[in-house]
Order: sequence, then structure tokens, then C-alpha cells
Amino acid sequence: MIITTTSRIEGREVAEYMGIVFGEVIAGINFMKDIGAGLRNFFGGRSQGYEEELLNARAQALQEMEQRARQLGANAVVGVKMDYEVLGADNGMLMVTCSGTAVRLK
Repeated sequence: MIITTTSRIEGREVAEYMGIVFGEVIAGINFMKDIGAGLRNFFGGRSQGYEEELLNARAQALQEMEQRARQLGANAVVGVKMDYEVLGADNGMLMVTCSGTAVRLK
């Protein structure tokens, strides 16, 4: 399935717009990753633990959106937008959402 942030796909024509589809993931960041991130915040550097969580959450959200598009009979999703939020009383939850328009290409 083609998934793109653009509103159209070069060389392909949209035959039918199927509707808006979403993918949502809320992931908890565990205690050990918080400690590692705190040390990197103090000493500098990148937080590999947080980066891995972000990559996994993004991949899962895109996969969920793709599955929902397939259920509608689409073979592509255009106009995809990604959004990231931190949730929870202690900011210990990461929410990744994506949305786009499911389409059937000719």
C-alpha cells in the first residue's frame, strides 16, 4: 500500500475516495528509560530508549492506519499527517496518531 503525505501520487489517478482513516498508539515509557533519559538530559546526548519507543509507536500507528484503509478497500492513503503528544500525570505516556485519506487508485 502506498502511504504518502502528499495529496496525490504522481503518475496515478484516484478512482475513489474511501474516507478518512486513523492510527493511534499510546505507549508507556518505562522507569529505566526515564532514568537513562534523565542522565542524557543532564550530561547531553540522545536518548536511545526514547527514540526506540518513538520509532515503534510511529510504525504501529502507521500499520493500524493501513489496516483500516484496507478494510475500506483502499490501496493507498494520501495526505497523511503525524502527531505526537505526551500524556499522563508524570508525562510517562507517549501518544502517536496519524490520519490520512484512504483512496483506491486506478
